[in-house]
Amino acid sequence: MTAPIPRDIPDLPAVPGIPALIPSHVPATAVVAPGRRRLAAVFRLLVALAAAGAVTIELVLSSPLRMLGYFTIQSNIMLALVMLPAARRAWTARRPLPSAITGATLLYVATTGLVYHLLLANASSPFSMTGEAAPPTGWHAVANHVLHTITPIAATLDWLLLTAPGSLHVRQAATWLLYPLTYLAFSLARAELLSTGTPARYLYPFLDVDLHGYKSVLGNALLLGLSIYALAILLVALDHARPNPVRHRAKTGFRLQPPVG
Repeated sequence: MTAPIPRDIPDLPAVPGIPALIPSHVPATAVVAPGRRRLAAVFRLLVALAAAGAVTIELVLSSPLRMLGYFTIQSNIMLALVMLPAARRAWTARRPLPSAITGATLLYVATTGLVYHLLLANASSPFSMTGEAAPPTGWHAVANHVLHTITPIAATLDWLLLTAPGSLHVRQAATWLLYPLTYLAFSLARAELLSTGTPARYLYPFLDVDLHGYKSVLGNALLLGLSIYALAILLVALDHARPNPVRHRAKTGFRLQPPVG
């Protein structure tokens, strides 16, 4: 006969020298390889080509040094430089670019579109540029429309329809303001280096110190900076509230059935 098995078996002592395993939360992307996304890759490539092409037209048909000083040109160059590697990563099934980069680019190009349509191209705005010169024609008109309307809308659609949500964070919003602040300092310093009466000495009317004075210009910059920050917070909030347009079903080889009864 065998001895009865005791009901309570004491725990075995830990083996010395072997550390205890610490549970960790591993993201799904660490174990599930992302799939190729040809539609996103093609769309982003087209956006990059449109932004680069419109910037090239403006540089060829106008003064390159002056055009490179515009926030519109700089933000669209950023968009082209970000969309090209983003398209390649989507095509080759690699992980997307860091959200700090893509979120900042989206914010800057969206700011370009909003400032243009609400302040510069709006006849009722105190900073309207509609009456200062004749409206652009020909290739200038095409490039102007692409840089201020097409690329901001395309970047927003890429974010809403081709990007997984929840990657933007509130802590990034303050960091994104560093570039607009740098641009403000650059714009004012550039104007001081140019002689009075130089065409386009101040690239934007709300930064025109000769017309408004430093006090009003800094006030305009403060209001615009707060608006950009509010837009950044809005983008973060929407990013966490919107549905996931790129969710894929996992291929496991079996299907879970609902419980019976």
